[in-house]
Amino acid sequence: MTRLNRREFIAAGSALAALGPSRAGASAFEMLEARVADIHLLPEQYGRTSIWGFSGSAPGPEIRVTQGARVQRRLVNALPSPTSTHWHGIRIDNAMDGVAGLTQAAVIPGEDFDYDFAVPDAGTYWYHAHNRSFEQVARGLHGALIIEEPDPLDIDREEVLILDDWLINPETGQIADSFGAMRDLSHAGRLGNYITTNGRYNLALPAQRNARLRLRLINASNARIFPLSLEGFEGWIVAQDGMPLATPQAVEGTFLMAPAQRLDLIVDVITEVGGAAHLVHLDRDEPFSQVAFEVTGEASRARRAPPAPLPPNAHQMPNLAEARQLDLVMEGGAMGGMRGAMMGGQSRSMMELAQAGKFWAFNGAVGGMDGPPLAELSLGETVRLRMRNDTAFAHGMHLHGMHFHEVAPDGNLGAMRDATLMQRGEAREVVFVADNPGKWLLHCHMLSHAASGMMTWIDVA
Repeated sequence: MTRLNRREFIAAGSALAALGPSRAGASAFEMLEARVADIHLLPEQYGRTSIWGFSGSAPGPEIRVTQGARVQRRLVNALPSPTSTHWHGIRIDNAMDGVAGLTQAAVIPGEDFDYDFAVPDAGTYWYHAHNRSFEQVARGLHGALIIEEPDPLDIDREEVLILDDWLINPETGQIADSFGAMRDLSHAGRLGNYITTNGRYNLALPAQRNARLRLRLINASNARIFPLSLEGFEGWIVAQDGMPLATPQAVEGTFLMAPAQRLDLIVDVITEVGGAAHLVHLDRDEPFSQVAFEVTGEASRARRAPPAPLPPNAHQMPNLAEARQLDLVMEGGAMGGMRGAMMGGQSRSMMELAQAGKFWAFNGAVGGMDGPPLAELSLGETVRLRMRNDTAFAHGMHLHGMHFHEVAPDGNLGAMRDATLMQRGEAREVVFVADNPGKWLLHCHMLSHAASGMMTWIDVA
């Protein structure tokens, strides 16, 4: 069988896209329209805010299927800008990964693209724009993708909670049009001044004492790290980034969620009737309720036993004895001391990089999708990736198409995930099996950092 190269593949995809609705099987695809809409994002007295949303809402419509099923969506671009959609955390066919410039051409305004893929793993995932992500995600182009286990859990109900922040111009009540600002690119990223859950600043939900809930948490922000805790709940983390933990982990104190990370919690409501339980955001100034659960009755008089683990998703275990070692050093940013880096095959000074809007480097080179890959891997090869953060800021590193284990100092492997938070000065090793062929992005999910140099890719033959 002849293998298309990247340019041939994109050209072929563009030709097929031009066929429009007459394509075979077109009726099977539900429409997912990316468009401009005016919504009540802020409190009522501020009026409507213009966003970019899937199906005109932010977050977009929840997509929910059962493990092993197919997701079939036709992305229709009604925006004034090209776009694409990435299905974050899914072990997906490479052609469906939705990375404009690497796995597909961006969908131009007025055109569409069919996404059609199987979902092998149960868990909490999400979808978001992947062309000028630092702008399009910040304008609202994201939604939840929930893959249900075949058998129901012993819970009373579940809630999908998408945490986000928005940078709002207080004078106009509109999203601040400062995308690509130098400070965002070179510092901590685009941090919002208005924090929401599911598009609401004061989300309150009903609950009953002794009820057991599953909370699916998704951090959809551009750069904000959410420090969270529970009040009025007893809780356990049962999955991270969609992947079940072998043993549920009791929630004690603060837990962090970096951009793009997901956590599944099983929680028991222990607050008395008439009170409220809270998902608490531990802000620098003072803690506040991210989500309030108002307790209006009693589900039962007795507590359940601690939850059992979720059924595991089948993955190939890494072969550490034959693992290939890779290194990734993060450099640059404000106060980073980087004097220059390679860009476009030439050595550039920091001033030249800044003029091009590039402030970060991997292994001494400004990253992107046009340059050579970090590595060319054989299918099934085990990789040990050693990362070091030599910058003054935190970075949330995300690998497309595969999951990895964090390697503990004692050599033990942590639970699988697809994103890891690297604090300033921190070093970490992760290990994964390159079991999914294609070109896969590896980047910082502080999206302004990715746009300004913190992006590379691996090629799995």
